[in-house]
Amino acid sequence: MDRTTANTGTSEVAERLRFDKAALAGWMEEHVPGFGGPLTVSQFKGGQSNPTYKLDTPRGAYVLRRKPPGKTLPGAHAVDREYRVLAALGARGFPVPRVHALCEDDGVIGTAFYVMGLVPGRIIWEADFPGLTPEARTGHFDAMNATIAQLHGYDPAEIGLADYGKATGFVERQVARWSKQYLADTDGGRVAEMDRLVDWLAKHLPPDSGESRIAHGDFRCDNMIFDAEQPQVRAVLDWELSTLGDPASDFTYHCMMYRMPAGLFTGLAGLDLADLGIPSEEDYVAAYCLRTRRAGIPAFDYLVVFNLFRLSAIIHGIKGRFARGSATSAHALETVKALEPLAALAWQEAEQARL
Repeated sequence: MDRTTANTGTSEVAERLRFDKAALAGWMEEHVPGFGGPLTVSQFKGGQSNPTYKLDTPRGAYVLRRKPPGKTLPGAHAVDREYRVLAALGARGFPVPRVHALCEDDGVIGTAFYVMGLVPGRIIWEADFPGLTPEARTGHFDAMNATIAQLHGYDPAEIGLADYGKATGFVERQVARWSKQYLADTDGGRVAEMDRLVDWLAKHLPPDSGESRIAHGDFRCDNMIFDAEQPQVRAVLDWELSTLGDPASDFTYHCMMYRMPAGLFTGLAGLDLADLGIPSEEDYVAAYCLRTRRAGIPAFDYLVVFNLFRLSAIIHGIKGRFARGSATSAHALETVKALEPLAALAWQEAEQARL
């Protein structure tokens, strides 16, 4: 699947995700300063979880993210948490869209939602940054590295997010959460490697790092808007999985691109990185450690395995939603095809891990 073509732009809103545009316009008149209709609504092609819409008006464009309709797993699709972290980080100058208002009244469009500004720029769907020069790729990787280091530099208490999650025991809780979520979603079926990983991860838990920072939870190139002309991150998107957590685990998730083969999500394994102008995994980790003033990342191999399992569990959840008829993207079935290869890679990394 060509992820760039499949996920770029907007389309007509899927029938099951339509809502009363007049009701939304009335709500925006009351809650979004400067709003003026008429309102045109389309649906962004990208994304699998929280449906995302483009709202066009004569005065400008907005983006709406909503909780999907239908049956959802407990704690999932918490758009109120997304809104809160975006507001807190935006106030500190971190690159995120400007949020305008949150609606928790299901009576407006059927589920909770929030409205934010539309950030101009481009989304790059593949980690090899196709079409760029080696020099531009180097710059974009440095920009991503600097942005996640900036995120992990904030003290949650200082930006009003001290209660955004538990301050300790992050990896242990995450292992338990995603193992439980995988096992509970019977609609997604069972995967042999994931069954093994549930046991392996529980038996090899590393000591708690004691660090607590804002963890994005899905920090990848395709969850960022880059400046159209220069290697600069204009906005980081998709904060559904964000919480307080171990920054090393969050960064290691970002580094999975080095372990996944090209063609599997945002994979780089097997490519000539030096020829492309992309730093090696070792150099990329060293740059992050320098920026965050740490000597290294203990338990890196374990965190790689955990994060591969976690991503597999997320895709398994998409498979379950697809089976239930509630997947929010026309490309959900294509995404689900990556589940077994990704789970197999996670088990391979577990067998090779240096613990």
